[in-house]
Amino acid sequence: MKRLLLGTMLLAFVIAISVPTMAQVAINVNIPLPPPLVFNAPPDVIAMPDTNDVYVAPDVNADLFFWNGWWWRLWEGQWYRSYYYDRGWGYYNNVPSFYFDVDPGWRGYYRDHNWNGHRWNYERIAHQQLQQNWKSWHNDRHWERQGSWGVQGYQPRPPQQRQALRLQRQQQYQQRPEVQQHQQQRQPQAQKPQGRQQKQQPQQRVQQPQRQPQVQPQHAQPQGKPEGGEREHQK
Repeated sequence: MKRLLLGTMLLAFVIAISVPTMAQVAINVNIPLPPPLVFNAPPDVIAMPDTNDVYVAPDVNADLFFWNGWWWRLWEGQWYRSYYYDRGWGYYNNVPSFYFDVDPGWRGYYRDHNWNGHRWNYERIAHQQLQQNWKSWHNDRHWERQGSWGVQGYQPRPPQQRQALRLQRQQQYQQRPEVQQHQQQRQPQAQKPQGRQQKQQPQQRVQQPQRQPQVQPQHAQPQGKPEGGEREHQK
């Protein structure tokens, strides 16, 4: 009798674990992955002014960022991240917190060597140098202590001004057509009531990104394990 009871409990436990796992696979199977980026050599990066340890690869046509031990890219209103710049992209069901600190006009500033009216003598950082030093730079607050990011005569923005800019950029981001389309696709389909339906006034749909479980990639990490570690859907 005890063996029968134990076997029944074990079977129920296996079913309880298997069903959510199967449902998770069904939910995530249709999430597209971005096209690969082609590189002739590992990309150099530069440190972005007025950010907390955000790096960007200026020679890549797509916006390719490095932050907190991950490479990040935005494609068709969706965010992806990887431990590698050229492979292993996984879907990230949120907007990374660093993104609204990035000035949308950074490419023009980079081209003109001019950051908001100040000469910008940015430092190109080789890929190997980045991988070897990003974590120590983060722990030592290297760029924060430097305070200028190579911008001559530049004073970092006060916290209140940075926060106001973040809110403004967030609003602009939410107005992008590809972002709105992605949010609409992620909205759950409303269940249609069966039987006779009564006419109702149409209601406005509030487009809000929803948090969903994510799966952590299982490949090796770069120099040092990044802090945080939100999980994702890995390719």
